[in-house]
Amino acid sequence: MTMYLGRPLAALLALLCSLSALAGSYEDHGYALLASYTGESAALVDGGKKRGSAYAGQFFVGAEADFGRLIGWQGAKFKLYVASRHGDNLAIDEIGNSVSVQEIWGAQTERLANLTIEQKLFDDRVIIEAGRTVANIHFLGSELCNYFQTNSACGNPTFVFRTSGFTYWPVSSWGGYVKTFLTPQIYIHAGVFEINPLQARDNQHGLNWGIADATGVIAPVALGYRSSPAQARLPAFYEVGGWRDTSRFSDPLRDANGNAALVSGQPYASRSERSGVFARFEQQVTRPDRSSPRGLILFGAALWGTSGELTQDRFLELGFVQKGTFAGRDRDTLAFVINRQRYSGAALENLRLARDAAGGGDTPANSQYLMELSYGIQVCKLLRVAPNLHYIIHPDSFSEPSRTRDLDDALVVGLRVDLALTPAIEAITGR
Repeated sequence: MTMYLGRPLAALLALLCSLSALAGSYEDHGYALLASYTGESAALVDGGKKRGSAYAGQFFVGAEADFGRLIGWQGAKFKLYVASRHGDNLAIDEIGNSVSVQEIWGAQTERLANLTIEQKLFDDRVIIEAGRTVANIHFLGSELCNYFQTNSACGNPTFVFRTSGFTYWPVSSWGGYVKTFLTPQIYIHAGVFEINPLQARDNQHGLNWGIADATGVIAPVALGYRSSPAQARLPAFYEVGGWRDTSRFSDPLRDANGNAALVSGQPYASRSERSGVFARFEQQVTRPDRSSPRGLILFGAALWGTSGELTQDRFLELGFVQKGTFAGRDRDTLAFVINRQRYSGAALENLRLARDAAGGGDTPANSQYLMELSYGIQVCKLLRVAPNLHYIIHPDSFSEPSRTRDLDDALVVGLRVDLALTPAIEAITGR
């Protein structure tokens, strides 16, 4: 049976890789059709809540059009992206914590994820983009996320979602940003995005554009430096910034009278105004020469809250990506990331009270540590496969506050598969 299934599978992969090798470019036509599929499997093999496995996937389609070439609107680009997500979340169902080891999980339905117009001005020194979009594809993102599966680091550090209404892919709302390059490497980046929790519901598909259900806005800002592989032998990226959130949210501990809500029996108080700051970097430290794709990149991030009643105080992250591994494997990668999520005193006290009410007695751990080791195999231009290993120390209990004790540290094995369908589309259509 294995041999019977293996032969057609191998033939299909060979065909897809052949199509990708024949692919041309849409650059001469003023438009592009985009498509990809990402699948992420994960299985809990030790610790956590119960043994089990889960699979989550995303099919992505999109279109981009150069309005300058097509209709004479110089510097303008149209962007349309749609995402379809499906599958299950190992973190909630088996591990028992609230941070997924499958970054592709969330908003499991078909959605309009982005519908924007980008405008470049003054020889591309100023970029403006606005429409239906999400904050996390414009701020606090990284290309290095392509080499990991954990949602603790990708697509963005989870701290920003736990302590603000930072909008996330593929749940779109109104928003936009302005990015100004002071020099070819130094920039200022600022944006404003509507916070509309209604859009995240399973029955929403990104087509409800009303603002009646908006609870506020989030305004991120950043000052950064980035050099490209063409500009420097050892490219670098450094960025500092922050955000201000005006939306309504629930206090993590107290009711409107200032008492612990779990003790008083009253609803958690409604609050507004939260803010935070961040610093992050990516620094390539080895590279044989300017034409080589190989090299070691170190990266890290620190985020912390500056105002508001928050569930987390700070977030720290460090990691590396080695591009190019064995001889002849220039496109393979070895990657590792570890981060620490430290909870606020208010959030810990609320968890302690919930445990007491359920008959437990111990105090919850004040931090959760998540790490991933991944090896990415570039099978061909079209197909990438990345087996990965996760270890979670002190899985949090935010998804089950009444849990009476901390769970054992969790060991998870995973597999990420990325299928880039755009080259196949180009080859098939002869573009």
